[in-house]
Amino acid sequence: MVPSVQVSFYDADELKSEVSWIPNKHYSGIYGLMKLTLTKALPSDLSKVIVLDTDITFATDIAELWGIFRKFTDKQVIGLVENQSDWYLGNLWKNHKPWPALGRGFNTGVILLYLERLRRIGWEQMWRLTAERELMSMLSTSLADQDIFNAFIKQNPVLVHQLPCFWNVQLSDHTRSEQCYTEVSDLKVIHWNSPKKLRVKNKHVEFFRNLYLTFLEYDGNLLRRELFGCPSQASPETVQLQAALEELDEDDQCYDFRRERLTVHRVHLYFLQYEYTPTEDDTDVTLVAQLSMDRLQMLEAICKHWEGPISLALYMSDAEAQQFLRYAQASEVLKNRKNVGYHIVYKEGQFYPVNLVRNVALKNANTPYVFLTDVDFLPMYGLYDYLRKSVVQLDMAHTKKALVVPAFETLRYRLSFPKSKAELLSMLDMGTLYTFRYHVWPKGHAPTNYAKWRTATTPYKVEWEPDFEPYVVVRRDCPEYDQRFVGFGWNKVSHVMELDAQEYDLMVLPNAFMIHMPHAPSFDISKFRSSSSYRNCLNTLKDEFHQDLSRKYGSAALKYLTAQRNI
Repeated sequence: MVPSVQVSFYDADELKSEVSWIPNKHYSGIYGLMKLTLTKALPSDLSKVIVLDTDITFATDIAELWGIFRKFTDKQVIGLVENQSDWYLGNLWKNHKPWPALGRGFNTGVILLYLERLRRIGWEQMWRLTAERELMSMLSTSLADQDIFNAFIKQNPVLVHQLPCFWNVQLSDHTRSEQCYTEVSDLKVIHWNSPKKLRVKNKHVEFFRNLYLTFLEYDGNLLRRELFGCPSQASPETVQLQAALEELDEDDQCYDFRRERLTVHRVHLYFLQYEYTPTEDDTDVTLVAQLSMDRLQMLEAICKHWEGPISLALYMSDAEAQQFLRYAQASEVLKNRKNVGYHIVYKEGQFYPVNLVRNVALKNANTPYVFLTDVDFLPMYGLYDYLRKSVVQLDMAHTKKALVVPAFETLRYRLSFPKSKAELLSMLDMGTLYTFRYHVWPKGHAPTNYAKWRTATTPYKVEWEPDFEPYVVVRRDCPEYDQRFVGFGWNKVSHVMELDAQEYDLMVLPNAFMIHMPHAPSFDISKFRSSSSYRNCLNTLKDEFHQDLSRKYGSAALKYLTAQRNI
């Protein structure tokens, strides 16, 4: 939702066959050859494009680069900057034999492509013939598309327009990029084209690195504002959103809550590398949770307690996302775990959109079952395997069940974690553990029936009661969390109520437990405690939720209204 910017995606799978026949030694693999297919991939009515590698930082207005198309002669079809390494001179080591190039050759990190003219001269056929001819002696490309572009230009030098070198200052190994500029203020584009990226050697590297890091830490929400006087064609989604915002009553004391529900957050799915292989038996369970920066320290402990897949949504600013990246890369535990999907929901607005963030984590779980928990709980050791067995035992594939994992808490920051139910029970008796929130919010977990759980050996069913908010294992196709609830209060209660409305059986697991670890209160709970208007609005939202539930589930949902009135 950036004004004046349209984003289009093109399916690489449809284009792979165009280049898959070319052996490529470069680490980019088949994707490093995709630029060759752009005349085919892009719409036929598109006449010019700027093509950029993703490891580029602009230090100027890109409109300046666009203006260079006007300097092309009638014959020129490609604009490129000269290569700043000696690669194509062939003198880097003994027997180094690069692909043919005009002098030092050209770097394809920044390309101006005159598509209309390329199509007219038969670009697809020309680059293919060039590649076929050179591969007879070279056997494979070393620098992917760049080798083929250079061999093509060597044959057709009249087709290239050489750009000034400051449009692609290359920080790769063996470069002489410092010779390309005198003052760093002259630079237009910095290209981190070494596999070492930010660790390259250059006398101005600190300046470049700071420029890059400053860019990463910008508040990306600023880009959504009309910063320029360009005429902006609003998308249908933006028009719809604007209409919904105009319908809100600004005099409504809950206006801020209602406006929050209409906020469209920027989301970056799979922020870090993720690998998951589905199990063959269809019983796999993903731990699903959400967190913000102040709960980051829980991640390593959770990873030690839960070996299965995890889906986490992190509510963060752009700067915090970069801090998280550095934290994850420095942690031995986190960097060795590839089955954790991290999804960033970028901060915007004045409330913590807790249920929206939960839904991002829930929707991006890849297993048939999900364990819906909070990040400040540590699951018992072995819970992952126990839940998978319970899924089979309770025939969850064919029945509507929510498996309740009983919740406990400790007030100690250092806890010798119980290795079994027996050990947990003795810690309860000694007072080092308590049933969760028994002293401040007993309704939340009392229906779990902890007295029965102490001696239970088989799963037992419990009934829904007002304000019950257990942590449950359900099928992934369960209802989503209701996003009207933001900040503190009723966010899980409403979800469990909807599970009950959909006639899920609540089954407590006899040998499962989780323990809440102590932490400072969140900003939102402080707001809830100190602001009467906050609490009043929460009550208004509750009433509206009840009414919506009645409309959705009919007479079956009347018990929730009755229960609410009796409180």
